[in-house]
Amino acid sequence: MDRRNFIGRTIAGAAAVALSGLPLGAVSPGLADKGKKGNGPAGLRLSFQEGIAPGNSLAEKLDYMEKLGIAGFEPGGSGLAGRVNEIQQALRGRDIKVSAICAGFSGFILAEDPKVKAEFDSTMREIVAAAGELGSTGVIMVPAFNGQKPCRPHTLQTREFLVEQLHELGEYALKCGTTVILEPLNRGEAFYLRQVADAAAICRDSGSAGVKCMGDFWHMQEETSDYAAFMAAGAEYLQHVHVASRGRRIMPGEDGEADNYVSGMRALKEIGYDKYVSFECGTRGDRNVTVPAAVALLREQWEKA
Repeated sequence: MDRRNFIGRTIAGAAAVALSGLPLGAVSPGLADKGKKGNGPAGLRLSFQEGIAPGNSLAEKLDYMEKLGIAGFEPGGSGLAGRVNEIQQALRGRDIKVSAICAGFSGFILAEDPKVKAEFDSTMREIVAAAGELGSTGVIMVPAFNGQKPCRPHTLQTREFLVEQLHELGEYALKCGTTVILEPLNRGEAFYLRQVADAAAICRDSGSAGVKCMGDFWHMQEETSDYAAFMAAGAEYLQHVHVASRGRRIMPGEDGEADNYVSGMRALKEIGYDKYVSFECGTRGDRNVTVPAAVALLREQWEKA
């Protein structure tokens, strides 16, 4: 079909839809339909990384989180195996659960040096096993940061290698009762994997239900649309979300009007996202003021979404 005929048929098809009185989305699958495999409208389940809440001990931090109605706790992965009992005891009797585990492994999966790759394999599996004991939703990982060298080049062969490696890691995570979660970053931090849709495609191609992805509202400056990014992953692959202010990566609200998450939240609602939105940020003010203000802002925007 030549270009003129293609355009003509497209216009005619759109006109027929308009005359039928049906919205285009009702007869033509697209972003409006993709990912709607969740459990209906989702609730906002906020999570804090360990350094977010004020407090001198884990117990004090968790007490503070409970008062704010925070549902999840995201510890770091470094030394996690030795903290399993501590965290289990600290959460006993509370309504807070472990959300994702934030990295903490040594080495990296795309390392060219076999010793560095082996270091990743052993430390990552140790963290995954501990995450399973804690009932975590998954262990967050970045394939490679810009400063990690020597690194496999950004080629199709590297992607194929990554997919194969992730299949093995994802299957191991499933046996442990958890997942591994790919995190796209911005180009200032990582040359590889910068958009949520790319991460979701790698999850799909891995062929393992133990490989998932996430989105980070701060890193998502690489995206043209928060809504489209989350819809591209859908309920099948989106396992975690990070949030910070959109300018300086501090508490939501500290960057003023720039801190708008409504578009992305609308997508989360539409796919029935039922995991966690976790704070990964610093603050320029008093945490006793900026933290509850950020929580209130996100809940207000969730209602608007």
